[in-house]
Amino acid sequence: MELPDKYSLVVIVLGAGAFIVVLAVSAYVEADIRWLHALQSLMYFATILLCIRRNRWGYFIGASAALFWNYITLFVNSFLRSGIRATAHFFQTGASLDVGQFLAVPGWAGNALLLLGCISAYARLSDKAWWDIPKAVAAFVGSTGYFALAMAVAQPRYLSIFPRLLHPHLHLWNFGT
Repeated sequence: MELPDKYSLVVIVLGAGAFIVVLAVSAYVEADIRWLHALQSLMYFATILLCIRRNRWGYFIGASAALFWNYITLFVNSFLRSGIRATAHFFQTGASLDVGQFLAVPGWAGNALLLLGCISAYARLSDKAWWDIPKAVAAFVGSTGYFALAMAVAQPRYLSIFPRLLHPHLHLWNFGT
């Protein structure tokens, strides 16, 4: 689905902005991850600034970060599944909502919007070239490396996700367990 140029930028800003808000609220709720989320948010701010300038690096970084985070929450950990279950439980019973778990849902949605906006904005570029491919790969490697570095600096316990990236456990379909 290709969006008109100005709408692509709006979707990028909304998606990245939503994820930045999710990171901020999560950092407020869970003090031990504040530095990790502060470091992660820098990549999303950079994406917004680059995309406002219509710089393709912003599209590549934003798409890479969003794809990576959503991939992890779908296939490597149970973060999204737990968030959906907590949200459903809240609406079914009215019991208190675990905000930390709930935030996975708008976080995933924000990243999905960011990914859609970046792909759409890049698709609209008239000067696409073959050398964009190595740039996109470099952005994916760089943003993934940045995530790993942020985790190593602020929360090394989360580095355990990396060995599971190539052999993920499909958590998406197990809502009942």
